[in-house]
Amino acid sequence: MLSPSTKAACWLTTFLSVFVTGEMPIQAEVGPEFLQALENHTVTQGRDVHFTCVVNHLSNYRVAWIKSDSKAILAIHTNMVALNPRLSVTYNNHNTWKLHVSNVQANDSGTYMCQVNTDPMKSQMGHLSVVIPPDIDDSIAEGSSAREGGSIRLTCTATGVPPPTVMWRREHNRPIVFRHDGGREKKVVESHKGESLELFHVQRTDMGAYYCIASNGVPPTVSRRYHVQVHFIPQVKVSNQLVGAPLGSDVELQCHIEASPKAMNSWYREDSLVSDKLLENPKFRIAEKFTNEYSLWMNLTIKSLAPGDYGTYVCASVNALGKMESQVSLHRLELSMNGYSDDPMVSGAAWQRNRARPAASHARHYLQHLPPQVYAILLTTIRYVNTL
Repeated sequence: MLSPSTKAACWLTTFLSVFVTGEMPIQAEVGPEFLQALENHTVTQGRDVHFTCVVNHLSNYRVAWIKSDSKAILAIHTNMVALNPRLSVTYNNHNTWKLHVSNVQANDSGTYMCQVNTDPMKSQMGHLSVVIPPDIDDSIAEGSSAREGGSIRLTCTATGVPPPTVMWRREHNRPIVFRHDGGREKKVVESHKGESLELFHVQRTDMGAYYCIASNGVPPTVSRRYHVQVHFIPQVKVSNQLVGAPLGSDVELQCHIEASPKAMNSWYREDSLVSDKLLENPKFRIAEKFTNEYSLWMNLTIKSLAPGDYGTYVCASVNALGKMESQVSLHRLELSMNGYSDDPMVSGAAWQRNRARPAASHARHYLQHLPPQVYAILLTTIRYVNTL
């Protein structure tokens, strides 16, 4: 475009020429000119995009589209040269040409040129950057296992443009624990950066779900769930090794079990002729309550105690790595005082009444309000003194 001062100078020159010679000068042909710069684009893979080239005074010249980095001619005027169905050209029959790229792919990235075949040729360039959301390689195994005290390595390979950042987190924001030789804690973090996560001297508390999270600023962020298994021999512990309860009462024997891999758990009578595991029936009720994926409570309730129910009960757990047991000795408590419930419920070494009756004496009223554990110990002491 000519500036006002240049236009004024041209007009004055023309006027003087006509005044002196009496003839009009021959007008110079106006060549093609670009009215706006070719734009740059950053596009997510799979989207559509177009470049716009506006040329005035094209006359008999032609507009061509060229991929600069490969020197490939894509189109001349409205005729496609490249055999790519995702490329097309439109023209508004005036001065505007558009190069359309549909379903953009990574190999479409590069510099594009709008060129006019003048001599010397005129051109302008715009750049296309294709970004790709992160993706995680599906071929990687989604989990790992080791014996307690061993090592585990999780690997998460992510792709994308630009290259993604990979972070590791545990489910429910539980901490990731790194340990020194010997198992002492070295570092406890909420997240870990990098494609690999290595855990040494693993413990059962390291068991659970770990998430690989990949992001590169191009939505959406993606994640993959990896499950860590830590294997160990079962550990069994009863709440009370000695439990006392009176005839006719219900008693609950409590047992805590930790095991991985999954174990077979059972209660059985050690002092019976056949040590088969106890099965659910009106007499026995076995309830399991998991506290996490490797530990649970397995409680045995014995209904309406009879003389033959007293003895030694065994809580047992066995898995592929071994077996462990723990015993409970259930003995009889003698009740020599009236005024107590006819259906007591006993848990551990104690029993407690469900329905209280009026006290028959001051002493009975006093004993009635003692804690169940104290009352059980008191009765046992009285029985022992009476045998002396």
